[in-house]
Amino acid sequence: MHCKSRLALCLALVFSPFTLHASDVDELRQQLELLKQQLQLLEQKIEQQEQQLAAQQQSIESVEQSSTAVASTLKNLEPAKASSDGISLGGAIRTNYSHTSYSDGNKNRGGDFAFDIFRLNLNGSIGDVLLNAEIRFFDYMTAVKYAYVGYQLNEDWQVQAGITQVPFGNWPYNSHNYFFSTNYYLGLEDDHDLGILFKRRVKDNWQLDLAFFKNDELGGVDGYVSSRADRYSYDVVGFRLPGDGIYDDPAQPLGEYNTLSGRFAYHFEHREGVTTEVGISALHGGLHDGVSRAGNYNAWALHLNSHFDRWNLQLQHGEYRYNVDGMDRMAVGSYAFFDSIAAKATTSTVNLAYSLPVQWGPVTGMQFYNNYGLVYDKSDNTADTWMNVTGFSVAAGGFFSYFDLVHARNQPFVGGSASGDSNDTERRFNINIGYYF
Repeated sequence: MHCKSRLALCLALVFSPFTLHASDVDELRQQLELLKQQLQLLEQKIEQQEQQLAAQQQSIESVEQSSTAVASTLKNLEPAKASSDGISLGGAIRTNYSHTSYSDGNKNRGGDFAFDIFRLNLNGSIGDVLLNAEIRFFDYMTAVKYAYVGYQLNEDWQVQAGITQVPFGNWPYNSHNYFFSTNYYLGLEDDHDLGILFKRRVKDNWQLDLAFFKNDELGGVDGYVSSRADRYSYDVVGFRLPGDGIYDDPAQPLGEYNTLSGRFAYHFEHREGVTTEVGISALHGGLHDGVSRAGNYNAWALHLNSHFDRWNLQLQHGEYRYNVDGMDRMAVGSYAFFDSIAAKATTSTVNLAYSLPVQWGPVTGMQFYNNYGLVYDKSDNTADTWMNVTGFSVAAGGFFSYFDLVHARNQPFVGGSASGDSNDTERRFNINIGYYF
């Protein structure tokens, strides 16, 4: 039955309920039943569509979750940002040839060629903490030259703690040659002790280094070491009584402790390529005999370091004094042997160098120099110590070599002692060849 016929039947039922026949009632029931079935089918279709929509929504959510997981995975696969953290390892191997005037055997053999050192260097940072260390291996000893951690407090100041260089004199070296200057053998050049150092970078033309050292690098007078002479830097290890030999083990031990050191320098720039640093250094500390304070020591120096294009001029003048009652001679230790110095003396050095950039195969640079040092007005009334070194250094790739002709009097490592009393001038021709990696 068409919709119009169904509508007519319904209208007839509404407006003429008493005129319907039995057959019309049956037909109406059939139509109602059919409508009921159609409504059920419609409800089922709606339910199916709702289920499909829910499935589609779940699928969309699943895709979104998958996309998020993929993005997260891709992010994890991205290379990590480059970090500046890390400790680099370097070092050097050095050999040495010498021909001397003070050893008949050496002269008879035409000189001697020997192993000098093998050294390892650590340098770098982890986080904001810096690390710098050097250990040296000799045939006869092992020595730590320096080993410290550092922290950059701000743009201008850095702090270093550990075995650090004592701020004193022309920095970092008051010399150009392999043997340093006469000051090195007095403990006043390239000396390293155990403490804390504050360094101010050059700003507004001036810089400042301030340090406090608890004791020397071997732990002071009571340091737990097999020999207090097994060290790189020269330090006082005792005092000499009348009759003690120059090279004897010290019968009366001493150790430096609680030392304050400061170095102030001002920088002038005269014109491009011409600069001059002038400065003053001073230090003061105590001397301990293992039981009580035995005295004190101090030193001061005026210094100049000037660069004029390829030329470099270094000047330094100063005094040192070890104040121990009645003592005019001290024992020092370094490089596995003991020596002696006057308890008080005046020192002066004059160094001139010329740097020449070259391109001769692997050779990329040479420096020619003459370094002169003098120690005089000694408290033990011994003869002056002086040393003059004329030579040149050569840089070629990883190789760096010194060629030195040394003339000296009462100079350690050149046939004498800083507390010697000789009038003989000794000579040493020396070649030191090092490979640095």
